[in-house]
Amino acid sequence: MTSKGTLIIIGGPTASGKTHAAATLARHLGTEVISADSRQFYHAMRIGTARPEEHELLGVKHHFLGHLELEDQWSAGTFARHAEPVLQTILKGHDTAVLVGGSGLYIDALIKGLDPLPAGSEQIRKELQQRLEAHGPTTLLNELEQLDPETFQRIDTHNPHRVIRALEVCLSTGKPYSAQRTSPQDRTDLRLVRIALDLPRAELYQRIDDRVDHMIAAGLVEEARTLLPQREHNALRTVGYRELFEHFDGKLSQLEAITLIKQHTRNYAKRQVTWLRRDAGWVPFPPTDHERHITHVEAGR
Repeated sequence: MTSKGTLIIIGGPTASGKTHAAATLARHLGTEVISADSRQFYHAMRIGTARPEEHELLGVKHHFLGHLELEDQWSAGTFARHAEPVLQTILKGHDTAVLVGGSGLYIDALIKGLDPLPAGSEQIRKELQQRLEAHGPTTLLNELEQLDPETFQRIDTHNPHRVIRALEVCLSTGKPYSAQRTSPQDRTDLRLVRIALDLPRAELYQRIDDRVDHMIAAGLVEEARTLLPQREHNALRTVGYRELFEHFDGKLSQLEAITLIKQHTRNYAKRQVTWLRRDAGWVPFPPTDHERHITHVEAGR
């Protein structure tokens, strides 16, 4: 590992302007960006994940955008194993790298490591998956709330893969998932500088609504329709696609589906903010105050 290179981490809720902040900072520093947005990993999910267009990257090299197919399944651990050599290469050439994303578990996997949780039970996992397909997520969420209220409060309830994983650990070990997690410490081979993009809730929610409207105008309904035959893949069991699939099934009108996408995205953003606030290392800044971002980074270096 490199000796005391600097990793700048840009975090924040969805639609807070992370892509622009990270690209602006990386361009100023002459370095590259590692994306830790697990939804944007998938090539086919361009519109529904708001994967940035080429011009939004400001000429900065970005890693881990649109590099996976829908059938590929990456965990936080998989991401960390692939991201580590990329990080070391960037640091070797530039001494500084930028990590950006709203997937907290993936960020933690790279800067803290992961808990050695039990492997789980393939049979239990299969049974939970069958329950999800037969009855939807409600019964699984109710069971998780009973078995592990702490995990239920912080988990992305719109990510069935994570719900199933938490329940699998609870059922296979007889202990709450949260009780088997420790508090991994920051890695010490790097200087870590955290920036949390912070803006008033009303402004954030308006940004989210505007982004969803932009997605619809850009063709999200058509994109989701082309992906409908592959809806069984975990990657597509996420906000934006799930609601539209229910619309295609006749369960929701298109307007109802769009309204739910906005609501569920706001719920997700709230959980992202909660995750950021649990760690005092994050320093809040307005999303577009790039001069303050640079000053903070220079002080950290």
